[in-house]
Amino acid sequence: MEGKMHMKEWLIAQIESGKYEGLCWEDEDQTMFRIPWKHAAKKDYKQTEDAALFKAWAVYKGKYREGRDKADPTMWKTRLRCALNKSTDFQEVPERNQLDITEPYKVYLIQQESGPARPAESSKLKDQVIIQAKRFAKSPGFLDKQLNLQRESIQSSKEEVKPATDDPLREHMYCELTGRKTPITFLSPTLTISDFRMQVVLLYHGQRVMKVTTNSPDGCFILQGRVPLGNEQIYGPCTAQQLPFPSPGSVLLPSCMAEAMNRLLCHLERGVLLWVAPDGMFIKRFCQGRVYWSGPMAQHTDRPNKLEREKTFKLLDIPTFLNELQSCLQGKGPTPSYEIELCFGEEYPDPNVPKTKKLIMAQVVPLFAVELLQRFNLGEMEEIQRPNTTSNTEREKM
Repeated sequence: MEGKMHMKEWLIAQIESGKYEGLCWEDEDQTMFRIPWKHAAKKDYKQTEDAALFKAWAVYKGKYREGRDKADPTMWKTRLRCALNKSTDFQEVPERNQLDITEPYKVYLIQQESGPARPAESSKLKDQVIIQAKRFAKSPGFLDKQLNLQRESIQSSKEEVKPATDDPLREHMYCELTGRKTPITFLSPTLTISDFRMQVVLLYHGQRVMKVTTNSPDGCFILQGRVPLGNEQIYGPCTAQQLPFPSPGSVLLPSCMAEAMNRLLCHLERGVLLWVAPDGMFIKRFCQGRVYWSGPMAQHTDRPNKLEREKTFKLLDIPTFLNELQSCLQGKGPTPSYEIELCFGEEYPDPNVPKTKKLIMAQVVPLFAVELLQRFNLGEMEEIQRPNTTSNTEREKM
Protein backbone atom coordinates (compact mmCIF):
# COMPACT_ATOMS: atom_id res chain seq x y z
CA MET A 1 0.00 0.00 0.00
CA GLU A 2 1.17 3.53 -0.77
CA GLY A 3 0.57 4.66 2.79
CA LYS A 4 3.13 2.15 4.03
CA MET A 5 5.94 3.16 1.69
CA HIS A 6 9.25 4.09 3.30
CA MET A 7 10.90 7.33 2.26
CA LYS A 8 13.24 5.53 -0.16
CA GLU A 9 10.32 3.87 -1.98
CA TRP A 10 8.33 7.10 -1.95
CA LEU A 11 11.13 9.20 -3.43
CA ILE A 12 11.92 6.66 -6.15
CA ALA A 13 8.23 6.65 -7.07
CA GLN A 14 8.27 10.46 -7.36
CA ILE A 15 11.39 10.37 -9.56
CA GLU A 16 9.80 7.77 -11.84
CA SER A 17 6.54 9.70 -12.04
CA GLY A 18 8.15 12.65 -13.85
CA LYS A 19 5.71 15.01 -12.10
CA TYR A 20 8.37 17.25 -10.57
CA GLU A 21 10.59 19.33 -12.80
CA GLY A 22 14.25 18.92 -11.89
CA LEU A 23 13.73 15.70 -9.92
CA CYS A 24 15.54 13.12 -12.03
CA TRP A 25 18.22 10.45 -12.08
CA GLU A 26 21.81 11.70 -12.07
CA ASP A 27 23.36 8.58 -13.59
CA GLU A 28 22.38 5.77 -15.95
CA ASP A 29 22.60 3.14 -13.21
CA GLN A 30 20.03 5.10 -11.19
CA THR A 31 22.15 5.10 -8.03
CA MET A 32 22.01 8.91 -7.65
CA PHE A 33 19.32 11.50 -8.22
CA ARG A 34 18.98 15.27 -8.48
CA ILE A 35 16.54 17.13 -6.28
CA PRO A 36 15.66 20.78 -7.13
CA TRP A 37 16.88 23.13 -4.40
CA LYS A 38 15.90 26.70 -5.26
CA HIS A 39 15.95 29.18 -2.38
CA ALA A 40 12.68 30.96 -1.65
CA ALA A 41 14.50 34.32 -1.67
CA LYS A 42 15.31 34.06 -5.39
CA LYS A 43 13.42 36.46 -7.64
CA ASP A 44 12.23 33.71 -9.98
CA TYR A 45 11.04 31.45 -7.14
CA LYS A 46 7.58 30.04 -7.78
CA GLN A 47 6.03 28.25 -4.83
CA THR A 48 3.69 26.13 -6.96
CA GLU A 49 6.58 24.64 -8.92
CA ASP A 50 9.69 25.00 -6.75
CA ALA A 51 8.08 23.81 -3.52
CA ALA A 52 5.92 21.11 -5.10
CA LEU A 53 8.05 18.14 -4.02
CA PHE A 54 8.54 19.46 -0.48
CA LYS A 55 4.81 20.07 -0.20
CA ALA A 56 4.08 16.55 -1.45
CA TRP A 57 6.29 15.08 1.28
CA ALA A 58 4.52 17.17 3.95
CA VAL A 59 1.15 15.99 2.65
CA TYR A 60 2.31 12.36 2.51
CA LYS A 61 3.53 12.53 6.13
CA GLY A 62 0.30 14.17 7.30
CA LYS A 63 2.02 17.44 8.23
CA TYR A 64 0.05 19.56 5.78
CA ARG A 65 -3.63 19.44 4.86
CA GLU A 66 -4.63 21.40 1.76
CA GLY A 67 -7.19 24.09 2.51
CA ARG A 68 -6.91 23.65 6.29
CA ASP A 69 -3.29 24.41 7.18
CA LYS A 70 -1.22 27.49 6.44
CA ALA A 71 1.22 26.96 3.59
CA ASP A 72 4.86 27.14 4.73
CA PRO A 73 7.30 26.20 1.91
CA THR A 74 10.33 26.84 4.17
CA MET A 75 9.09 24.35 6.74
CA TRP A 76 8.23 21.80 4.01
CA LYS A 77 11.77 22.03 2.67
CA THR A 78 13.26 21.75 6.15
CA ARG A 79 11.25 18.61 6.87
CA LEU A 80 12.42 16.86 3.71
CA ARG A 81 16.03 17.97 4.22
CA CYS A 82 16.04 16.66 7.78
CA ALA A 83 14.44 13.40 6.68
CA LEU A 84 17.10 12.92 3.99
CA ASN A 85 19.92 13.70 6.40
CA LYS A 86 18.67 11.30 9.04
CA SER A 87 17.86 8.44 6.69
CA THR A 88 20.44 5.69 6.28
CA ASP A 89 19.12 5.14 2.75
CA PHE A 90 20.54 8.41 1.40
CA GLN A 91 23.91 10.14 1.35
CA GLU A 92 24.39 13.65 -0.02
CA VAL A 93 27.09 13.98 -2.70
CA PRO A 94 28.27 17.61 -2.16
CA GLU A 95 30.78 17.60 -5.01
CA ARG A 96 27.92 17.08 -7.50
CA ASN A 97 25.66 19.77 -6.04
CA GLN A 98 24.94 22.82 -8.20
CA LEU A 99 23.55 25.55 -5.95
CA ASP A 100 24.70 28.70 -7.74
CA ILE A 101 22.95 28.15 -11.08
CA THR A 102 19.56 29.34 -12.31
CA GLU A 103 17.90 26.02 -11.45
CA PRO A 104 19.96 24.80 -8.46
CA TYR A 105 19.88 21.22 -7.26
CA LYS A 106 21.43 18.79 -4.81
CA VAL A 107 22.53 15.24 -5.57
CA TYR A 108 21.91 12.27 -3.27
CA LEU A 109 23.25 8.74 -3.48
CA ILE A 110 20.81 5.92 -2.77
CA GLN A 111 22.60 3.51 -0.44
CA GLN A 112 22.44 -0.01 -1.80
CA GLU A 113 22.29 -3.12 0.39
CA SER A 114 24.60 -5.00 -1.94
CA GLY A 115 27.62 -3.88 -3.94
CA PRO A 116 28.64 -4.60 -7.54
CA ALA A 117 28.10 -8.07 -8.95
CA ARG A 118 30.43 -10.61 -7.32
CA PRO A 119 30.57 -14.38 -6.96
CA ALA A 120 27.43 -15.68 -5.26
CA GLU A 121 29.15 -16.61 -2.01
CA SER A 122 30.89 -13.25 -1.65
CA SER A 123 27.71 -11.32 -2.51
CA LYS A 124 25.66 -13.28 0.00
CA LEU A 125 28.27 -12.68 2.69
CA LYS A 126 28.33 -8.95 1.99
CA ASP A 127 24.55 -8.75 2.27
CA GLN A 128 24.69 -10.48 5.65
CA VAL A 129 27.45 -8.13 6.82
CA ILE A 130 25.49 -5.03 5.87
CA ILE A 131 22.28 -6.24 7.48
CA GLN A 132 24.10 -7.10 10.72
CA ALA A 133 26.03 -3.82 10.70
CA LYS A 134 22.85 -1.79 10.28
CA ARG A 135 21.22 -3.66 13.13
CA PHE A 136 24.16 -3.01 15.43
CA ALA A 137 24.39 0.64 14.36
CA LYS A 138 20.83 1.29 15.53
CA SER A 139 21.41 -0.02 19.03
CA PRO A 140 23.06 1.88 21.93
CA GLY A 141 26.72 1.04 22.41
CA PHE A 142 27.05 -0.49 18.94
CA LEU A 143 30.72 0.42 18.82
CA ASP A 144 31.32 -1.71 21.92
CA LYS A 145 29.65 -4.73 20.26
CA GLN A 146 31.56 -4.21 17.05
CA LEU A 147 34.92 -3.97 18.75
CA ASN A 148 34.21 -7.08 20.84
CA LEU A 149 33.38 -8.94 17.63
CA GLN A 150 36.59 -7.61 16.13
CA ARG A 151 38.71 -8.92 19.02
CA GLU A 152 37.03 -12.33 18.87
CA SER A 153 37.66 -12.52 15.12
CA ILE A 154 41.36 -11.68 15.55
CA GLN A 155 41.84 -14.12 18.45
CA SER A 156 40.25 -16.98 16.52
CA SER A 157 42.36 -16.36 13.42
CA LYS A 158 44.71 -19.25 12.59
CA GLU A 159 46.26 -17.70 9.49
CA GLU A 160 48.84 -14.94 9.32
CA VAL A 161 46.76 -12.98 6.84
CA LYS A 162 43.00 -13.15 7.24
CA PRO A 163 40.58 -10.30 6.40
CA ALA A 164 37.71 -10.05 8.89
CA THR A 165 35.07 -10.95 6.31
CA ASP A 166 32.72 -12.54 8.84
CA ASP A 167 32.69 -9.49 11.07
CA PRO A 168 29.88 -6.90 10.84
CA LEU A 169 32.48 -4.39 11.99
CA ARG A 170 33.93 -4.45 8.47
CA GLU A 171 31.15 -2.14 7.28
CA HIS A 172 32.28 0.45 9.82
CA MET A 173 35.79 -0.29 11.04
CA TYR A 174 38.02 -3.23 10.40
CA CYS A 175 41.43 -4.55 11.31
CA GLU A 176 43.63 -6.38 8.82
CA LEU A 177 46.65 -8.42 9.91
CA THR A 178 50.01 -8.02 8.26
CA GLY A 179 52.59 -10.79 7.96
CA ARG A 180 53.95 -9.65 11.35
CA LYS A 181 50.53 -10.01 12.92
CA THR A 182 50.53 -6.30 13.77
CA PRO A 183 47.04 -4.76 13.78
CA ILE A 184 46.65 -1.85 11.35
CA THR A 185 43.40 -0.04 11.95
CA PHE A 186 41.38 1.44 9.10
CA LEU A 187 38.09 3.30 8.93
CA SER A 188 35.78 2.00 6.24
CA PRO A 189 34.63 4.58 3.67
CA THR A 190 31.08 3.31 4.27
CA LEU A 191 31.10 4.30 7.95
CA THR A 192 27.78 5.99 8.77
CA ILE A 193 27.27 7.96 11.97
CA SER A 194 24.10 6.98 13.79
CA ASP A 195 24.75 8.49 17.25
CA PHE A 196 23.36 12.03 17.15
CA ARG A 197 23.76 12.79 20.87
CA MET A 198 25.67 15.82 22.14
CA GLN A 199 27.02 16.80 25.52
CA VAL A 200 26.24 20.44 26.32
CA VAL A 201 27.89 22.35 29.18
CA LEU A 202 26.76 25.91 30.02
CA LEU A 203 29.08 28.23 31.93
CA TYR A 204 28.39 31.60 33.55
CA HIS A 205 31.62 33.59 34.00
CA GLY A 206 33.58 30.35 33.92
CA GLN A 207 31.32 28.53 36.43
CA ARG A 208 29.40 25.47 35.22
CA VAL A 209 25.64 25.87 35.63
CA MET A 210 24.37 22.98 33.46
CA LYS A 211 25.64 19.75 31.95
CA VAL A 212 23.27 17.72 29.78
CA THR A 213 23.53 14.87 27.30
CA THR A 214 20.91 15.33 24.59
CA ASN A 215 18.81 12.37 23.48
CA SER A 216 16.68 13.76 20.65
CA PRO A 217 17.86 13.01 17.09
CA ASP A 218 16.50 16.47 16.17
CA GLY A 219 19.12 18.14 18.36
CA CYS A 220 18.55 20.81 21.01
CA PHE A 221 17.66 24.44 21.52
CA ILE A 222 19.76 26.52 23.92
CA LEU A 223 17.45 29.42 24.58
CA GLN A 224 15.72 31.91 26.81
CA GLY A 225 11.97 31.62 26.38
CA ARG A 226 10.08 29.50 23.89
CA VAL A 227 11.03 27.46 20.85
CA PRO A 228 10.77 29.55 17.63
CA LEU A 229 8.76 27.01 15.62
CA GLY A 230 5.26 27.09 14.22
CA ASN A 231 1.88 26.09 15.51
CA GLU A 232 2.01 22.60 17.04
CA GLN A 233 -1.49 21.87 15.77
CA ILE A 234 -0.13 22.24 12.23
CA TYR A 235 3.44 20.96 12.49
CA GLY A 236 3.21 18.64 15.47
CA PRO A 237 5.21 19.07 18.68
CA CYS A 238 8.81 20.19 18.48
CA THR A 239 10.98 17.16 19.24
CA ALA A 240 14.26 19.04 19.61
CA GLN A 241 15.34 19.07 23.25
CA GLN A 242 14.95 22.42 25.03
CA LEU A 243 17.77 23.64 27.27
CA PRO A 244 16.71 26.92 28.89
CA PHE A 245 19.38 29.20 30.34
CA PRO A 246 19.46 28.85 34.16
CA SER A 247 18.86 31.93 36.29
CA PRO A 248 21.99 34.03 36.93
CA GLY A 249 21.15 33.54 40.58
CA SER A 250 22.35 29.94 40.30
CA VAL A 251 25.96 31.14 40.67
CA LEU A 252 27.63 33.71 42.90
CA LEU A 253 28.25 36.85 40.87
CA PRO A 254 28.75 40.53 41.72
CA SER A 255 25.45 42.40 41.44
CA CYS A 256 26.64 44.48 38.47
CA MET A 257 27.59 41.32 36.58
CA ALA A 258 24.30 39.61 37.41
CA GLU A 259 22.44 42.65 36.05
CA ALA A 260 24.49 42.57 32.85
CA MET A 261 23.73 38.87 32.44
CA ASN A 262 19.99 39.45 32.93
CA ARG A 263 20.07 42.14 30.24
CA LEU A 264 21.91 39.77 27.91
CA LEU A 265 19.43 36.94 28.51
CA CYS A 266 16.58 39.20 27.41
CA HIS A 267 18.14 39.21 23.93
CA LEU A 268 18.56 35.43 23.78
CA GLU A 269 14.90 34.55 23.34
CA ARG A 270 14.49 31.85 20.66
CA GLY A 271 18.16 30.99 21.16
CA VAL A 272 20.12 28.65 18.87
CA LEU A 273 19.34 25.21 17.45
CA LEU A 274 22.15 22.61 17.36
CA TRP A 275 21.95 19.19 15.71
CA VAL A 276 24.09 16.33 14.42
CA ALA A 277 23.36 14.76 11.02
CA PRO A 278 25.19 11.95 9.16
CA ASP A 279 27.37 14.49 7.34
CA GLY A 280 28.12 16.93 10.14
CA MET A 281 27.17 19.06 13.12
CA PHE A 282 25.12 22.21 12.48
CA ILE A 283 23.77 25.32 14.20
CA LYS A 284 21.16 27.97 13.39
CA ARG A 285 20.81 31.20 15.35
CA PHE A 286 17.29 32.51 15.97
CA CYS A 287 17.89 35.00 18.81
CA GLN A 288 18.40 38.77 18.47
CA GLY A 289 21.51 38.65 20.65
CA ARG A 290 24.79 38.02 18.88
CA VAL A 291 26.44 34.62 19.12
CA TYR A 292 30.09 33.82 18.38
CA TRP A 293 31.83 30.47 18.07
CA SER A 294 35.04 28.50 17.70
CA GLY A 295 35.57 24.98 16.40
CA PRO A 296 37.17 22.85 13.67
CA MET A 297 35.50 24.73 10.80
CA ALA A 298 35.71 28.26 12.26
CA GLN A 299 37.24 30.78 9.87
CA HIS A 300 39.39 32.44 12.52
CA THR A 301 41.28 31.20 15.59
CA ASP A 302 42.61 34.59 16.72
CA ARG A 303 39.58 36.80 16.21
CA PRO A 304 35.77 36.52 16.50
CA ASN A 305 33.59 34.23 14.38
CA LYS A 306 30.01 35.49 14.28
CA LEU A 307 26.92 33.39 13.57
CA GLU A 308 24.56 35.24 11.25
CA ARG A 309 20.91 35.17 12.22
CA GLU A 310 18.55 32.69 10.49
CA LYS A 311 21.47 31.09 8.65
CA THR A 312 22.62 27.48 9.04
CA PHE A 313 26.32 27.00 9.80
CA LYS A 314 28.26 23.76 9.64
CA LEU A 315 30.36 23.42 12.79
CA LEU A 316 31.94 20.03 12.10
CA ASP A 317 32.29 18.09 8.84
CA ILE A 318 32.08 14.37 9.61
CA PRO A 319 33.88 13.10 6.44
CA THR A 320 36.77 15.47 7.23
CA PHE A 321 36.83 14.31 10.86
CA LEU A 322 36.96 10.66 9.77
CA ASN A 323 39.72 11.35 7.25
CA GLU A 324 41.76 13.13 9.93
CA LEU A 325 41.12 10.26 12.33
CA GLN A 326 42.36 7.80 9.70
CA SER A 327 45.52 9.87 9.22
CA CYS A 328 46.03 9.97 12.98
CA LEU A 329 45.66 6.18 13.28
CA GLN A 330 48.29 5.78 10.55
CA GLY A 331 50.65 8.15 12.37
CA LYS A 332 50.33 10.85 9.70
CA GLY A 333 48.56 13.57 11.65
CA PRO A 334 47.31 14.86 15.02
CA THR A 335 44.14 13.81 16.83
CA PRO A 336 41.20 15.48 15.03
CA SER A 337 39.40 18.33 16.74
CA TYR A 338 35.66 18.10 17.43
CA GLU A 339 34.87 20.48 20.33
CA ILE A 340 32.61 23.49 19.74
CA GLU A 341 32.49 26.62 21.92
CA LEU A 342 29.71 29.21 21.78
CA CYS A 343 29.85 32.66 23.35
CA PHE A 344 26.61 34.61 23.78
CA GLY A 345 26.64 38.40 23.51
CA GLU A 346 30.43 38.87 23.52
CA GLU A 347 33.00 38.52 20.76
CA TYR A 348 34.87 35.21 20.67
CA PRO A 349 37.59 34.06 20.26
CA ASP A 350 38.96 37.14 22.02
CA PRO A 351 42.76 37.24 22.46
CA ASN A 352 42.39 39.98 25.08
CA VAL A 353 39.82 38.32 27.35
CA PRO A 354 40.03 34.70 28.62
CA LYS A 355 36.91 32.62 28.12
CA THR A 356 36.54 32.20 31.89
CA LYS A 357 35.69 35.92 32.00
CA LYS A 358 32.92 35.73 29.41
CA LEU A 359 29.39 36.06 30.78
CA ILE A 360 27.76 33.10 28.99
CA MET A 361 29.60 30.27 27.25
CA ALA A 362 28.51 26.85 25.99
CA GLN A 363 30.77 23.90 25.28
CA VAL A 364 29.30 21.30 22.92
CA VAL A 365 30.77 17.97 21.84
CA PRO A 366 29.22 15.29 19.59
CA LEU A 367 29.43 11.98 21.42
CA PHE A 368 30.09 9.86 18.32
CA ALA A 369 33.49 11.61 18.06
CA VAL A 370 34.28 11.11 21.73
CA GLU A 371 33.47 7.41 21.57
CA LEU A 372 35.46 6.83 18.38
CA LEU A 373 38.55 8.47 19.88
CA GLN A 374 38.17 6.56 23.13
CA ARG A 375 37.98 3.25 21.29
CA PHE A 376 41.41 3.96 19.86
CA ASN A 377 42.75 5.45 23.13
CA LEU A 378 43.09 8.86 21.50
CA GLY A 379 40.94 10.97 23.78
CA GLU A 380 39.08 11.21 27.05
CA MET A 381 36.11 13.09 28.40
CA GLU A 382 34.77 12.91 31.93
CA GLU A 383 31.36 11.49 32.73
CA ILE A 384 30.03 10.66 29.29
CA GLN A 385 26.36 10.21 30.09
CA ARG A 386 24.29 7.41 28.59
CA PRO A 387 20.57 7.80 27.98
CA ASN A 388 19.80 5.18 30.62
CA THR A 389 22.01 6.78 33.27
CA THR A 390 20.80 10.38 33.08
CA SER A 391 20.18 11.73 36.58
CA ASN A 392 16.80 13.04 37.68
CA THR A 393 18.32 16.48 38.19
CA GLU A 394 19.49 16.63 34.60
CA ARG A 395 16.19 15.26 33.28
CA GLU A 396 14.51 18.23 34.92
CA LYS A 397 16.90 20.57 33.12
CA MET A 398 16.02 18.95 29.79
